[in-house]
Amino acid sequence: MTDSNDSRADTIAWEPDERTIERSRLRRLMARMHVPRLDALYEAVASDPEQYWRHAIADLDLEWHRPYERIWDLSRGKAWPAWFPGGGFNYVTSALERHLRGHQRDMPAVIWEGDDESVRTLTFAELDAMTNRMANALRALGVNKGDRVGIFLPMLPETVAATLACGKLGAIYVPLFSGYGEDAIVSRLADCDATVLITANGFERRGKQVLMKDAADKALARLPGVSKCLVIKRLVVECSWNPDRDVWWHELEAEASSEFAAIPTTADDPYMILYTSGTTGRPKGSVHIHAGFPIKATHDLAYCFDVQDDDVLFWLTDLGWMMGPWLIAGGLTLGATIVLLEGAPDYPGPDRLWKMVERHRITTLGLAPTAIRALMPHGASLVEATDRSSLRALGSTGETWNPDPWWWYFEVVGEGRCPIVNYSGGTETSGGIVSGFTIAPIKPSSFTGPVPGMVADIVDEEGASMRSGVGELVLREPWVGMTNGIWRDSERYEETYWSRFPDTWVHGDYAEIDDDGYWYIRGRSDDTLKVAGKRIGPAEIESAAVAHPLVREAAAIGVPHETKGDAIVVFAIAMPGEVTDSAADEVRRSIGERLGAALRPEKVVFVSDLPKTRNAKIMRRAIRSAWLGLSPGDMSALENPAAIDEIASLRQS
Repeated sequence: MTDSNDSRADTIAWEPDERTIERSRLRRLMARMHVPRLDALYEAVASDPEQYWRHAIADLDLEWHRPYERIWDLSRGKAWPAWFPGGGFNYVTSALERHLRGHQRDMPAVIWEGDDESVRTLTFAELDAMTNRMANALRALGVNKGDRVGIFLPMLPETVAATLACGKLGAIYVPLFSGYGEDAIVSRLADCDATVLITANGFERRGKQVLMKDAADKALARLPGVSKCLVIKRLVVECSWNPDRDVWWHELEAEASSEFAAIPTTADDPYMILYTSGTTGRPKGSVHIHAGFPIKATHDLAYCFDVQDDDVLFWLTDLGWMMGPWLIAGGLTLGATIVLLEGAPDYPGPDRLWKMVERHRITTLGLAPTAIRALMPHGASLVEATDRSSLRALGSTGETWNPDPWWWYFEVVGEGRCPIVNYSGGTETSGGIVSGFTIAPIKPSSFTGPVPGMVADIVDEEGASMRSGVGELVLREPWVGMTNGIWRDSERYEETYWSRFPDTWVHGDYAEIDDDGYWYIRGRSDDTLKVAGKRIGPAEIESAAVAHPLVREAAAIGVPHETKGDAIVVFAIAMPGEVTDSAADEVRRSIGERLGAALRPEKVVFVSDLPKTRNAKIMRRAIRSAWLGLSPGDMSALENPAAIDEIASLRQS
């Protein structure tokens, strides 16, 4: 069986028109730098990255309360830059306060949709007032500069205000995934010695109440250092209460002043610790600074997605994932309107997202490929019944694409007129390493190249540059937004990212460049399989699997094999209908026909679901652990534990 879109894999699917090019912020930046083409921009960045960042930050017109002397001081080496020496910068001044002086003051800053499709809108002035009341409330609870504050909330307007209030105070906020349980909350807040937690009594998802305060209470019983818990009353529901610790937000809000000026912070003062799940069970706390992550988010939204102050930006995410803080800091700094979704993308119906585009005139829509794969079976008619004429760009991040879902997103959702800006990076990089651009032609599933400012390369096992075949994605120079280490664990930071090749950041992704210069991510390097000497990323196997008409979604893992090194096992979700006993063998043979007999899976296993994070990213590590009966490590990011139980039961059967 062959994929119907294979013949279009190397075609140019989209090219910018003159209006798109004329509007482009990236084009304006290139003109400022006197570089006529993207390849010339890459050369300029590689030859003098510090000079590039000087141009970009000036073009973004950020507000500094004290000018910086230079972009970085590398006297401690590339792993430990001192950022913007002498500079004073509090990102909230640029993200919020400066908009009050212009036409954006009374424009929508945040549009929120609840699980039941109810809507709340805050202008920039209203968001500033809420943020100031939150900052005054937190100060009354004893929060000062440098204190760590956990934020365990769904995507609410108050969530945005809480992140900004911490920034105004100079406190360091710790985003927590809204679906976390007790252990995940404890491990993160204990690691950073948090003193305050902000949570809600609950929220709604798929028409059901999720009682967040219950999980928070269990965690707080094991966190004696957390002296206060600020609770937002999202639901009309009773919850347990500790009067010595718990405080209602609405009660403090009524008394708090709506005036609070952002305190002066240095450019390299930490503002957020963003935890990622580790394979050993111990999460890593990436430290991000005021003049780091927020500037990188703003930069990438401006120059990759061309977001401007007349845009309405939605990304399907949670605060606990990188894209949540990225959306808030970057979108607001650019003066755009950000849209938040409390519930699920397919509730109360599978047309939820498309109706949101129509209702709010969303211009930039960001989804993971898995979300598209999940919505495709509901048909194009639901999408086509809505008005999506407001859309200007489609975003994608989190994982690699298969051809059919990419084309469906492009042709059905985007009507063939919107570029899919494929974007890949990570928590530790504050955003993208490679991306597409609205001013460059786009090939299906590809990246145009490195994000400006990122001196990216692909190297072999010896660290030498390569332009043929799959290699390790690395960064040769520092960049604005790189993590300032792992919280209180500098050795782990250096070992994880800087130890393999001299003065080179190893990101952990495999990548490849085709003959036309387009870049592709081929999966995590620690997910990569080596079968009888042949190295292959799981994404390629999965693409071959879903090309079969019986398979809707797939995940590939490697399992130990005595002679091959790795053997391939594919876990597949079937298309609606009956799955016969011979279906697994049929799919297995089909993959072998597409990839070659040596890469034919040992086994194809049909399951009802695949383990995923809340933002729909498949957790291959969890699948492998369940199938092999290994310790799973940190599973706090897992959205659907039943999928793991099913895989484990099939192993035992």
